Amino acid sequence: MNRSRTLPVAVVSLTAATALLLTGCGGGDDKDSGKDKIAGADGGGAKKSASPSPDASAASKIDRPEMNFPSDVDLTFDKVNLSDTDQVAAWNDAQNYARAIEYGIVKQDAGDAGYKFYSEIGSPAQSYAKKQIKDHIDAGYTVTGERRYTDVKVQTVTKQKTIAVTFCTNDNKLFGKEVKSKKVLRTKPSIKDYSSWQISMTASTKTKGLWRADLIKVEGESQECMG
Repeated sequence: MNRSRTLPVAVVSLTAATALLLTGCGGGDDKDSGKDKIAGADGGGAKKSASPSPDASAASKIDRPEMNFPSDVDLTFDKVNLSDTDQVAAWNDAQNYARAIEYGIVKQDAGDAGYKFYSEIGSPAQSYAKKQIKDHIDAGYTVTGERRYTDVKVQTVTKQKTIAVTFCTNDNKLFGKEVKSKKVLRTKPSIKDYSSWQISMTASTKTKGLWRADLIKVEGESQECMG
């Protein structure tokens, strides 16, 4: 979806400290995956666990908000091989956070429980999600079609006790749809369909096994994601 033709491109700028936390985690080809790693970070799949952690078991028992999408909306995530159970849980909930943004748009509800559940209260990630949903509501648009999430990388940032998740989004098959008329606003594929995402995931202190988005940076028109 060429969002910029219907809505302003939303970019959340991080503070210098946040930017340093996420430096080197941008999506890209596998040949670049070993470059510019975060200081104190363990790459996804590098750390093995002998047995599932208690948090992994707890994650399956969490009472999560339901997100039932209409048949015309398809969110497709690339599969990632991770052996570290915390990284698996963080990536799963990063997906849930991303889904929750689109679900709020589909529901036309800027106060939906989904994005609030998967983001820290008052965090940049929560503000970003709310703004995305509200901008679509104010403009009278929902979405239809397929969004693909690709080039996923997951890294543990030991010093900050967080897990950094990065990926690209491809919206060339996702389109805006007018809520009232149901008219689909089809656009031709272009660089405006590609965005890079960097999300810092933090383990919940109250719900074992749950990870929430805290810091976020989204950059539109990503040449890197288009390659």
